[in-house]
Amino acid sequence: ASFTISLRMVDNVTVMIKLGPGISPSCQIRVKNVIRSELKIKPGENMTFTFTCSTPEKYFVMEIQKNIDCVSGPCPFGDVHLYPPGLPRLNRTFTWDVKASTKAGLELKFSTPWLRQIEPGEMCPDFVSYNINSCIDMATVNIGTFCRNGSVSRVKLLGGVIMSLHLPWDSSLTTSGFNIANRASIKRLCIIESILKGESSITLMSPNYPLGFPEDELMTWQFVIPSNMRASVFFHNYSLSNCERKEERVEYYLPGSLSNPEVFKLSDSQPANIAGSFNLSLQGCDQDAQNPGILRLLFQVVVQHPQIDENVTHLVDLSKEWNMTVTIHFEGWPSRIPLMSEPICLICKDPRTCDRVLTLVSGTVYKISFLCKDLSRLRITAEKGISCVDLRWCQRKIYSLSVPKAITQLSIRLHKFIWKILAPDMINIEITSPSLKLQQHVPEQRCNTTYSYSIVSAAPETELNVGVFCPGGSIEKIQMRNNITISLKTFGRGFLNESNHQDLKMSFVPHIKDECTFTVSPDPKAKVYLQTPNWPYGLPPYVSISWYVIVPRKQVAHLGFSKNRMGIACETGRAYVNIKEETLGAEEIVRREDELLPEPRSMYHDFWVNVSNCKPVDKTQLTLQFWVTFADKQIDLGVILAVVAGAGVLATIGLTVCCVKKKKKKSQNPMVGVYNANVNTQVPGKQGLFTKGRKNNESHVYAVIDDAVVYGHLLKESNGSVTPEVDVYRPFDGPIGSLPPSPPPVSFRKDIKRSPNTQEPPPLTDTDHDTYTFAHQKSGQSEDNGDTNEK
Repeated sequence: ASFTISLRMVDNVTVMIKLGPGISPSCQIRVKNVIRSELKIKPGENMTFTFTCSTPEKYFVMEIQKNIDCVSGPCPFGDVHLYPPGLPRLNRTFTWDVKASTKAGLELKFSTPWLRQIEPGEMCPDFVSYNINSCIDMATVNIGTFCRNGSVSRVKLLGGVIMSLHLPWDSSLTTSGFNIANRASIKRLCIIESILKGESSITLMSPNYPLGFPEDELMTWQFVIPSNMRASVFFHNYSLSNCERKEERVEYYLPGSLSNPEVFKLSDSQPANIAGSFNLSLQGCDQDAQNPGILRLLFQVVVQHPQIDENVTHLVDLSKEWNMTVTIHFEGWPSRIPLMSEPICLICKDPRTCDRVLTLVSGTVYKISFLCKDLSRLRITAEKGISCVDLRWCQRKIYSLSVPKAITQLSIRLHKFIWKILAPDMINIEITSPSLKLQQHVPEQRCNTTYSYSIVSAAPETELNVGVFCPGGSIEKIQMRNNITISLKTFGRGFLNESNHQDLKMSFVPHIKDECTFTVSPDPKAKVYLQTPNWPYGLPPYVSISWYVIVPRKQVAHLGFSKNRMGIACETGRAYVNIKEETLGAEEIVRREDELLPEPRSMYHDFWVNVSNCKPVDKTQLTLQFWVTFADKQIDLGVILAVVAGAGVLATIGLTVCCVKKKKKKSQNPMVGVYNANVNTQVPGKQGLFTKGRKNNESHVYAVIDDAVVYGHLLKESNGSVTPEVDVYRPFDGPIGSLPPSPPPVSFRKDIKRSPNTQEPPPLTDTDHDTYTFAHQKSGQSEDNGDTNEK
């Protein structure tokens, strides 16, 4: 097919057809049997041509440029047309180069659906794009590139403008979509107007973005927003130049403000919750000639309906908290950056200070509000630091590791609460769960609660991931040697209901020898699985871990390992597994890394399991898992018979002693050594009745000890009274006092009826001396004990 293009002189239009960049000349242009690779048609020319191929759109592009001089003559204001008609279907660019005085302003007004600014390199969905450049004297500033279907309705410029429209070869667009009008000087680089009618989000950039904004220039964005809507501004990317004079800043004209213009730094949180239309201006500075730097800005404006509870504030009282931060954020923060097209949730700490992320610090009371239709898209992450400064004080204190009510009372889901605990040298950390206890999350025993704890111990050279734990298990306490981090992570909404039952406690304790020690008190009906920390990556070299397992009195524990070998080879040192019951004379079971682990075995007392690592060779890691179950103790028949036999022997001995005692009493005569009732036995205020001192007589010597004395411990009274101390007699070699031994305590005596009128105890009768009876002396042996009254 042949094409004819006729250009009038007055239109001042030039048409250029040429090969696209990087395209081989496989297709040519034929003009009157002359083959060409490009064709230029000037104003006033008429040209007929054909292509040597059937698909010229794959090879050629077309540029149509119209020059408009508004300096030396009147400007053809009004709608801009796509001229000339009848052009071949090629990828084409229409350019309007308008020359104008800097004392006047030009306005580009776009028809609906208006325009949307895009970043450099971004493509429009329909491949139709507009590019606007401002020309001041000899300088050209790229105002931006835009697609159709947006909110930018007008662009006002100072001086001339170069406006380009890029159309693909198959576009059916027949109008330019804008008109040009003359305006008074705007006294700034440009003004970009955006009309936002409903809930929406737009992204705008400073001129020349991502290159620098012109030095010491001023530009303005005007946002037309219904008064019943709320707008918020967010700066997503900016940089500052090196200023010699003035200061780079943004200025706002806000509705209802008594201090317009309100000035902000680019690093400040920008205004939010703006009711109605407002203006935003960017002001540059005089830059350092040697090192100017770059001023650039990419920002977002979000328009929302007022929320139902817009004026409802939520009290967050952190005044009694210490060393804690609370961050309210969107889901996925900080690793995920939300798309600008996503619905936005804002957290406001005052009516004008709102953001997608808000951090609150301890020691302060906040009144916050939300601009968000769906609060389920928000999360809370909190962090609290605990450290020990004064050992005398912190070793006596028990810290509660529970989420404060100031957080749980908010209708925002808690994502994570982190405790960072710092222990001084030679002081360790103990974690306890007195009532709920902890369950270790292992493949065979997974946590199914609404929250869990991840515990990491920060060793001097490496981190030890102690494990993931949840409430409702068998671990009563965990002791660790180093600083630790405990992260509570929630799953679902159920945590709000369970938050009142948290019982995790922390305290500082004296130094322990192992890197980590677990105290386990399992449910007798449960099978407990325990595994080494750092699962599945293996214990760090030379780390020792211990478990102390408590066995109930009437239970027997069964201990077994999930594999029969440790599965490592040591480069330096040895790896050991030690098992030992906590009872006198218990045998310790020791296995090295090159030996088989013990077979399942029964443990009748509390016991220890210790795992100590060596330095493994490459690609081998020490990971061990073991299990513990319980069963009732089975009492052996032989044990029962032995107990019965022992009881019979004791009964026989007791009966024999009683008979001997009775026989002795019957054979007693006056020649019996007793304590004389008239003897003073350390009664205060009485003079001794011994004429000799005890050193000069033998009143303290027992010739023979009565059988009843020897077996007195078998005659313990059935009412639980204290048994007299009895032992085999040994001669006393030490110094002897001047007084006789005191009588036995009152609790050893039989009940004595006391006269209400007497102050002195009544004299003892013969029956009061059962346990102090002496054997008969041999005949002819005289007794000289210094008594003045012999019986």
